[in-house]
Amino acid sequence: MLDQTREIAQTYLGNLTKDANLAQRVKTAHTLSNCLETYLSQTDSSKGRILAESTSGIIVGIIKSRDWSICEGDVFITKSGKLLLIHLQEQKLMVLSFTAPVENHAIQLVHLGHVLGNHHWPIIIKKNRIYIQLIVDPGIIEATIAKFQIPGLKIDYELRSPQEHFQFSQHSHHS
Repeated sequence: MLDQTREIAQTYLGNLTKDANLAQRVKTAHTLSNCLETYLSQTDSSKGRILAESTSGIIVGIIKSRDWSICEGDVFITKSGKLLLIHLQEQKLMVLSFTAPVENHAIQLVHLGHVLGNHHWPIIIKKNRIYIQLIVDPGIIEATIAKFQIPGLKIDYELRSPQEHFQFSQHSHHS
């Protein structure tokens, strides 16, 4: 990585799916070889400082505020004047569901929720499923969940496209 060309992108131009003029500008920049593209993980999209590699092998540092997440089709301009088009990778999630009634396991479920939160593992609950963002090795999360021995608890994995990804909120004890 040290010998590769580097670019810094910190000026956000917008999203090409919402701005026809920007989409045309990106198309023109492509034809002039003045557009970089990179694929980011869903987890990286919310960070304030991102180091990525473009599809052409150029290292790009992206600097943005942490109070918003990068979306598929977002465009930045680098300090050297190149456009940077962002693509998001599929999002792999752990999915917890239940094959048996859980009414008699309320305490275990509360403890499970507490432990997931204590580890700062982002979750979303939708339609009787708990989706966990994989910010650490899935084996660690599985081992932690297994300690609760909740009958009927099933662990699966799901891939979500950038268009259907979940936006997990970021939590911090820092102000």
